[in-house]
Amino acid sequence: MATVDAPLTGLPQAEASQELARSWRRLTRAATAVAIATSPALYVWFTQTNDWVWWKALLATVGVIVVFRGFSDLLFRRMIPSPSMFGIETRALREEDVVGRRRTWFWRYWFKVTVFFAILLGILWLLRGGSYFGQIGFIVGGIGNILSQPTLWVQVVFVFFLFIANFAILLGPMLAMNLTQIKTFEPGDAQWGVKLDDVRGQAEAKEEVRRVVSIWQSGEQFERHGGKRERGVLFFGPPGTGKTMLAKALATGFNSPFVSIPGSGFAATFIGIDAIVVRYLAWKAKRAARKWGGTCIVFIDEIDAVGMRRQALGGAGGFGGAINVPPLTPLSMHEELFFGPWGSLNPSGDLILETRAWRDKLFDSRQTPTFGPSGFTMALQRFYGFMFPGGMGGGGGMALNQLLVVMDGIDNPPFLRRVFTNRTNTLLDASFIVPRRVGGRSLRIPAPRPRKEQVYFIGATNVPIDRLDPALIRPGRMGRHVWFRTPTKHDRLDIIDLYIGKVSHEAELDSPRRRDEIARVTNGYSPAMIEQVTSMALTIAHHSGRERFNWEDLVESITTLESGTAIGIEYIEREGRAIALHEAGHAIAGHAFMKDFESTRLSIRRRGDSGGHHQAREKEERFARFQSEMFAQLVWGLGAMAAERVFYSENSTGVGGDVMSVTAQTAGMVGAAAMGPQPFLATPKEGETEDEARGRALDRLEGIGLQIMNRMGSGGGPMAPDPITSALSDPSKRRVGAQIIGQAYVVAHNLASTNREALDKIADVLMERKEIFGDELVDLLDSLGIRIPELDYSDESIWPPPFFALSSERPAAPQKELAAP
Repeated sequence: MATVDAPLTGLPQAEASQELARSWRRLTRAATAVAIATSPALYVWFTQTNDWVWWKALLATVGVIVVFRGFSDLLFRRMIPSPSMFGIETRALREEDVVGRRRTWFWRYWFKVTVFFAILLGILWLLRGGSYFGQIGFIVGGIGNILSQPTLWVQVVFVFFLFIANFAILLGPMLAMNLTQIKTFEPGDAQWGVKLDDVRGQAEAKEEVRRVVSIWQSGEQFERHGGKRERGVLFFGPPGTGKTMLAKALATGFNSPFVSIPGSGFAATFIGIDAIVVRYLAWKAKRAARKWGGTCIVFIDEIDAVGMRRQALGGAGGFGGAINVPPLTPLSMHEELFFGPWGSLNPSGDLILETRAWRDKLFDSRQTPTFGPSGFTMALQRFYGFMFPGGMGGGGGMALNQLLVVMDGIDNPPFLRRVFTNRTNTLLDASFIVPRRVGGRSLRIPAPRPRKEQVYFIGATNVPIDRLDPALIRPGRMGRHVWFRTPTKHDRLDIIDLYIGKVSHEAELDSPRRRDEIARVTNGYSPAMIEQVTSMALTIAHHSGRERFNWEDLVESITTLESGTAIGIEYIEREGRAIALHEAGHAIAGHAFMKDFESTRLSIRRRGDSGGHHQAREKEERFARFQSEMFAQLVWGLGAMAAERVFYSENSTGVGGDVMSVTAQTAGMVGAAAMGPQPFLATPKEGETEDEARGRALDRLEGIGLQIMNRMGSGGGPMAPDPITSALSDPSKRRVGAQIIGQAYVVAHNLASTNREALDKIADVLMERKEIFGDELVDLLDSLGIRIPELDYSDESIWPPPFFALSSERPAAPQKELAAP
């Protein structure tokens, strides 16, 4: 349809369009006036010439006037451009334009139909002969004869049911597997025994959900004040942090229907089934909402199965995709240094440090792995998709696309009501008989309003939020994001209060000091693990004939829970003493230098390849650390090597994991954070400047660091870059890194030498107890009076003996025999 392209001469665009609209209005009224003025002559012609009765002539006259007006509008639209309504706010003109375009569409359609049937009748008339209009009876009779054949209806019914049967046999079972995962719970149907108050350790997330749900349930007043209710909420965070549990609490306490489906419920073999599942899910939710007062919640667990970024669904074959290597930073070392089920910093498993990054990584590691197709299968699927596009298994984004459409279309008016209103108003407008308004009152069916039912969506995912499709998590869809963090010490205290309160226990466990101690020794525990520990403690107490469990039962249950990799063996005395001194070296170094951390466990129980471990937690959650704090962690890591060399003048193979961990952390410090050695005192010798004294000390530190530095990495490569190797391959960075490691060892060595009696004391206790927890461990370390020596790097006495001969001028010191325990 033509529109005005250029403004009338001398008029702006909006004014030109407005003037054209007024001209159209005058033209259509003139055409109507001409039709009405000539209608008496037409009526007389029908009554006098054709001898029609008055009512028949009147109807024919009205019909001719309507047809004339319709086809005159078609002619006008072909010859005269239509006005653009952009920038025109006059209601009468805009309404007139809508009516005119609607009439044009109606009469154009029926003009095409009329032309088609006229040509058809002409062809039949030429082939059969007879009268032109007599062919209408022939067509009607032929259709009637066909429809009167019983065999036709038998075949139609047979084909219909055969199609349904084939569909049910081929797709029915697969579609049923998807649809049966959709669960609808009406108020009173479901009771999981979980209340909102039972969701502990997520106070901020729970309060945010309370705020959103309260608006969902009674948000009319909120909307009257101009607010807009959120369509959806996204729960994201590591697995095991309470996302699904909070959804169950909502299903139990929410006084509206609740529809749930896992993300796997959208997975389908054939294209289109996943879209059908989404449509069925929306239909069930809206039906439940209509039944129960207009509100329903849809919960999609593991929404990442359907909501991942669409550009990432297909993947890249061969070597086309770019290799994304996360940057190495000092605070992301848990990505590189995470070993065993408890995320040790070293492969030997004896350094466990609780931080926010460690908790996130630990909870992620507990997620059930999903195994995709093999590489050969994926290559075969890509080949099949290239050779036969549009087949099966390639529509990974259809469910997401349909879900987005459904979320946007929840507020749309009902489809049938919209069609009925549109067709009825179009017919009334195209008849030219029924006026649009009389005295300011509309004579048309008002536009249908959206249903009052409200369907809200809650999604839960374990993946980072930036991996989800931006269209899904934008405002208006799942625009409210609720983060579920891994339980901190304060969160665990809240969880412990809930689960210990449910089981019988000694009154001693109710003291604030003991509760705080429990929260400290359960670092890395999920709510489910804390519940299991309390239940196991009660089991131990009942087995001993007691009705309540105590602290010792709780410690035993914690040990039992973590002993999946523990080996119940007894060390020979000399080896056990060496392992105890090794762990004591870690404990003393951590207690002396890591002021922001607190020891929570010291053990020589064997678990896997680890003969023991020292575990600590950060007292306050931190997001950045200074160089001195990172250096303190290096001293902690090398404390065991220093203790072994102080007592035995050599170290065991057990320090290999510590060396690897320290090397990796140092690579992050020098390669990503521009850190160097700590400031130190080096008194110049006679005739020596301060810079020369400092340079001499740094050279010695570099020599020690190069001896300790781990060089057993893979070395990386173009397809598997190693960030540690990349950082230390630069000579200047490797030199600084070696100086840092050397300085950390010198500090650890002097700490162990100064506190030899304290190391002996801790080793004695470990040999007797095997494991020390919580306040008992902290009290033990506090009671030892650990001293940190002041070091002057010009003093030869502070330098440890070389590990091996560096040159003929500086031979290695003779090794002492292994000291008897």
